[in-house]
Amino acid sequence: MSGHSKWASIKHKKGANDAKRGQVFTKIIKEISVAARMGGGDINSNARLRAAVERAKASNMPRDNVERAIKKGTGELEGVNYEELTYEGYGPEGVAIIMDITTDNKNRTAAEIRKILSRKNGSLGSSNCVAWMFEKKGVINIDAKAIGEDELMELVLEAGAEDMSREGDSYEVLTAPDMFSAVLEAIGKRSIPVENAEVTRIQTSGEPVKVQGDKAKQVMDLLEELEEHDDVTSVSSNFDFDE
Repeated sequence: MSGHSKWASIKHKKGANDAKRGQVFTKIIKEISVAARMGGGDINSNARLRAAVERAKASNMPRDNVERAIKKGTGELEGVNYEELTYEGYGPEGVAIIMDITTDNKNRTAAEIRKILSRKNGSLGSSNCVAWMFEKKGVINIDAKAIGEDELMELVLEAGAEDMSREGDSYEVLTAPDMFSAVLEAIGKRSIPVENAEVTRIQTSGEPVKVQGDKAKQVMDLLEELEEHDDVTSVSSNFDFDE
């Protein structure tokens, strides 16, 4: 269905339970500012900005923070000029890793990401070395206790979702990137709580790399450290742990 691995399910649950609100806010503020800079500050005509604002609401970000981020993006307030990049590389056992980056200093960020990878037995790769395995998709996770499966399926498909599946105790809704905000808005109108919502990359080509035991922990530790970096907005991998 979605192509997500066991690790992806663990990742979103961990993210939902983490207390690192400040770090989450930092990443969302960057996304709001970039979206406003590229498409203007009107959420009704800027789908990317609307999706970022919806994500901010789902994370309980104060409205003042959202409004300041929009104004910094449009130039009404002085702000930072962020650049969007994609880094590709490999982790232990040849696991493919692709990262979306938003940074105001690409040299600093590249050095820091290279250091993390090297310390965890990974390495940066050349452009397109692993990108061919992945596609950008909107992913929305909802607690299965919040709504019945058939009811949610009907709602999200009518709103434009591509697919929905159950992953453990959660539903996973998959959308095209340009339909992400519309589906998220439809869910919000029904006051259905969202565990996690993001536009990320999922593996659509090639086989997952299954890793066991200590090696699997090494890969998970690396992915977690990359995700915790302030300039990394999304990390995707073809890693799957073999229980």
